[in-house]
Amino acid sequence: MSVPRSVALERTLYTLAAPVLAAVPNLSPDSPVNTVVQLAGAVGIGRWALASKRDEPGTGRKILRWSPLVFAAAVDVAAKHTIGWGPYCLDALLAAGWAAAGLLVMPFSRHTRRGHRPALAAPAPAPQPQPAAPEPSPAQPDDGADAFTLQVRWLWENRGMPGRTIVIKATPHDGMPNDLSLLLRASEAGRPISGLTEEAVAAAFGVDVTDVHIREVVRQYGREGGPGWREVDVTPDANERRRQAPTDHEWWGDRIGCDGGPVPGSRFVHKVRDHARRVTHYVAQIPDEMGEARVNQDALAAALKTKYDEGRLFVTVDGSQVLVSLWDTSPLAQVFPATRELLTPDKEGRWVTGYLGNGQPARNRVYTDRGAAHGLFVAPSGGGKTQLMALHVAADALFGAVVMLATEAPDEKTAALGKHTARYGVGALYMIRLLRVLDALMEIRGEMPWDDGLVHDWDPSRPGCPYRMLSAYLDEFLSAARNGDYGPEIMDLAERVSVKGRKYGIGIKVAGQSIYVQDGFTQLLCENLRENCIPVVLKVAPKKVGDMFKALGIPSQYTPDPLPRSFSPAEKGRIERVMRGEPEPPADSNTGGAGWIVEAKQPDVLRTLYMDFKAGIDGFFPDTIATLTDHEIRELEARDLWFDWTEPPRPGEFGPVPHDDEDGDDDAPKKGGGKRRGGTNRRDAVTSPRQALAAIKNLSGV
Repeated sequence: MSVPRSVALERTLYTLAAPVLAAVPNLSPDSPVNTVVQLAGAVGIGRWALASKRDEPGTGRKILRWSPLVFAAAVDVAAKHTIGWGPYCLDALLAAGWAAAGLLVMPFSRHTRRGHRPALAAPAPAPQPQPAAPEPSPAQPDDGADAFTLQVRWLWENRGMPGRTIVIKATPHDGMPNDLSLLLRASEAGRPISGLTEEAVAAAFGVDVTDVHIREVVRQYGREGGPGWREVDVTPDANERRRQAPTDHEWWGDRIGCDGGPVPGSRFVHKVRDHARRVTHYVAQIPDEMGEARVNQDALAAALKTKYDEGRLFVTVDGSQVLVSLWDTSPLAQVFPATRELLTPDKEGRWVTGYLGNGQPARNRVYTDRGAAHGLFVAPSGGGKTQLMALHVAADALFGAVVMLATEAPDEKTAALGKHTARYGVGALYMIRLLRVLDALMEIRGEMPWDDGLVHDWDPSRPGCPYRMLSAYLDEFLSAARNGDYGPEIMDLAERVSVKGRKYGIGIKVAGQSIYVQDGFTQLLCENLRENCIPVVLKVAPKKVGDMFKALGIPSQYTPDPLPRSFSPAEKGRIERVMRGEPEPPADSNTGGAGWIVEAKQPDVLRTLYMDFKAGIDGFFPDTIATLTDHEIRELEARDLWFDWTEPPRPGEFGPVPHDDEDGDDDAPKKGGGKRRGGTNRRDAVTSPRQALAAIKNLSGV
């Protein structure tokens, strides 16, 4: 039986050193040999101390390895201090015992390898015959792969070849020590890969399941593909970096565009920061095959670390593109002062009403391609309706239109606004007289020739028009329409003007707190106003939002969410106030002038411009007030419609003058009855053949 060379050498050293340890201290106590042996023992003791301090496996093996030197020094010291060879030749016995222990244990030759753990004094195992080298496996041939691929193959085979696959190629990722990509093939050629899962790959590499991604292999030139091949990405380092410091694309894909996210399927395009306006814009794209974008506003606000009711987040969908605008502070909580430049209509009749939630200017029109524009303003008390009406009056006046204003009830702002109009009055009686004038003007203007001698529909872009555009504002319209004496005729006349007035340059602007049919608004009037104006709805109660926009003809899928009660963020420190027993600060009600503008099928949130009445509003209006032409006034006078509309009802104005009889009362004219737009019984009012003919018709009942 052959003996390893290290074992034979160690046994020889012990055999030769034993006599030297016993003889040198006795024969020559001052010999350098004693010094060398004792220094070697000191080194062994030092190695013992180091091994015992380190909390590592193999400490006992290290102590045993250095034991011969320590015990040799002990034998040398003992032999040096005994008299002669010691009693019973003790020096020789100690040296022989030291050599015998070394020969049996052989610490240096048997304990130099970490994985070798032989039992003390155990016989060497009998050598086993070595099998022949295995032939290369047909499933994993030797194809000259690089060292990295060979290492991965060794690991893959040791982990049981997950999914019964073999590694064709392994590619490390630059800058990511633990990331790699694998090209796998089924171990049985011609069979599909069916049992490979992310869990199996993650277990093989000791990573999370989320760090593994399996992809199909597309057939390429010179390489097979199909169900028998797979590509696997193992990216623990990249995923850790993505979780801690993601790029904008990664953050959007993980938080926004993922399945079940706020905008599922969307792909991040770019991000723009507008420092001047203090807003961040995110632009994303929706794949064509996904159709229209589906946006969860509340979930999107949470992903952007805000709340939807703070008014900081606004989403604009344009076909397949999505714009997400996140403001530092809500733009709806800001005050946008009105200026004459913003209120002056451009060549298309457009002017700035306010600003949308995304920061765009919200524009209205003084006319459309169909003629003069109507108007529809809806807001509860304190919602900013008078402010909005003042903006429209100023825009019409700056355009050069004749403006008339009638309100059902007076107030300070409306009275200040009336100073800049051709006519202003209060009450249902004033409103019905204004509407009668509008009705008559449609007839009068329909007969007024233009510069070319012909009659045309009103068109601001066509020269030669003989009259000005006329805008009539009817404030608190529904209250006047419910008047017992004049209400039915007010509604009837308003409906008639809404149908035909636009082509004669006449627009009516209706303002109120409701547009519901059940409140007195006819369906025809609502439709005509909606189709020929850009409605503005302000500060609607949450429960009325759905019905309000349904009445405006807005599809249910475009019905907006209610606005919050305040756009100011909640004041922090509530817990401290509760602990101190202090009251909560008052809520900042800053939603006046905030609402929606409905130019298309989808309402847009806006904040209207602010006109400071206390500071004076004269600067927003032209120096001169436009009025009707002399011809129009003469024709209205001929119809007994142009006078002081604040007067009490005139005889015959609202029906035939009752005959004098015993039950009659000459001083109490009836206010109800038939509609008489041009009738009169006053002889002093007949100043033209037309008036005489009208008087004859009235007397004859024709």
